[in-house]
Amino acid sequence: MKSDSSPCVESASSYQTRIMARKDKTPHVSETPATQMLRARGVAFTEHAYDYVEHGGTGEAARQLGLDEHAVVKTLVMQDQDAQPLIVLMHGDCSVSTKNLARAMGAKHVEPCKPEVAQRHSGYLVGGTSPFGVRKAMRVYIEESILALPRIAINGGRRGYLVQLDPQVCVQLLGARPVHCALSDAPH
Repeated sequence: MKSDSSPCVESASSYQTRIMARKDKTPHVSETPATQMLRARGVAFTEHAYDYVEHGGTGEAARQLGLDEHAVVKTLVMQDQDAQPLIVLMHGDCSVSTKNLARAMGAKHVEPCKPEVAQRHSGYLVGGTSPFGVRKAMRVYIEESILALPRIAINGGRRGYLVQLDPQVCVQLLGARPVHCALSDAPH
């Protein structure tokens, strides 16, 4: 019979102390191509993990993290009439007017990519798409009013994981072009 002092047996008080210490720490999130890019470029950001909910979107992330959904920015992979991919950064509580976006970028039309196509272009699973560290270089457009916010929360390259940073980083690192293409999703 093993004694309680065996290295394989942990006392209840020791276990409780270890669990309490773990709860005080931010959950560990491993590196993603997005965070690798941000760190390599010396960008200051904070990490925020939450419980991913299928089809929960920015509303669920904002609710869990106590953020304003307007400052939670979604990364949308779209394509033009020639099937050339592009990224649109939009407020979480707004939709993209594809007509206004097409007009602003001089395209005939713009449409969302199918999830499997978006994943192939970005290298990220839909629901975890970040504009940083994408697999394929794409044009990036940002709703101009996002740039007026002091900080934004944007996907860090994994479902259930946002990074908060200065929105100007999107222009500086990605060459994001400001456009006016937001449609309010607020109920009327």
